[in-house]
Amino acid sequence: MADEQQFIEDGLQRTQIDEFFADELGRAGYGGMDVAKTPMGTQIVLKAEKPGMVIGKGGKNIRKLTTTLEEEFDLEDPQVDVQEVEEPDLNAQIVADRLANALERGWYFRKAGHTTIDRIMEAGAKGAEIVLSGKVTGARSRVEKFNRGYIKHNGEPAQEIVDHGQGVAVMKLGTIGVDVKIIPPDAELPDDFEIYDDVDVADYVEDVEGESVEELLEDQPDEGEAAAADVEETPDIDEEVAEEAPEEFDDVDVPDDDDVEDDLDELEEAVDEELDEETEAQAEDLLDEMEEDDQ
Repeated sequence: MADEQQFIEDGLQRTQIDEFFADELGRAGYGGMDVAKTPMGTQIVLKAEKPGMVIGKGGKNIRKLTTTLEEEFDLEDPQVDVQEVEEPDLNAQIVADRLANALERGWYFRKAGHTTIDRIMEAGAKGAEIVLSGKVTGARSRVEKFNRGYIKHNGEPAQEIVDHGQGVAVMKLGTIGVDVKIIPPDAELPDDFEIYDDVDVADYVEDVEGESVEELLEDQPDEGEAAAADVEETPDIDEEVAEEAPEEFDDVDVPDDDDVEDDLDELEEAVDEELDEETEAQAEDLLDEMEEDDQ
């Protein structure tokens, strides 16, 4: 079987098991699960608000769940462990189920949303978001959001840090989807930083093996020495080439300033003569035309 197909089947099986637990352990406050496959079998850790109801009297319910996992989901030797949720208001799945039940009992969606998100923040969460989608008040569906604090929507922090839970409220007009996201109080976000007052920076600087900055600066030459070194490294010009270069231009005659002025004067006189001849010719033509018109 291809790896891609195996990933799809594992994800589908995980989703089906999660839905099964949500239906069976809804009254016990089901808060999610973790599945890990080991050489000894499949380890499943259940999170519940009331672990006693999950285990049952004498372990009756837990044995029933184990048998169902073996027969219906083909799990090899499933080992189910139950953990109690210390703070239910910080578990997104439990909060989503509670909010869905409140909506089914007739709570107004805005009051239920604000009350729920206030309880989440009072429990110490860094941020939370509740999204209600569906026919919340009328025949037309819409989306309502409630936000508090700081929340991540994408990237690795959104997958690893943010606790995500979903629930469904079945109403007369239709179903309402409940989506809850919570950032727990002990979450370490990548963009967090702290500012310390009156602290010696040297205590927080790690020692790096090798030369220090001062030693590196001492090894570097000064600007004057560097310039002198560049001049010394400039390649010498061949003496024979330098001597032969001016000999090629010995016979070239360079005109003096007086010669240049004389040439300019001659050019100006020639231009003036040509202009005078053209002007006289045009004047004579105009006079002839005027005489002819008078006659």
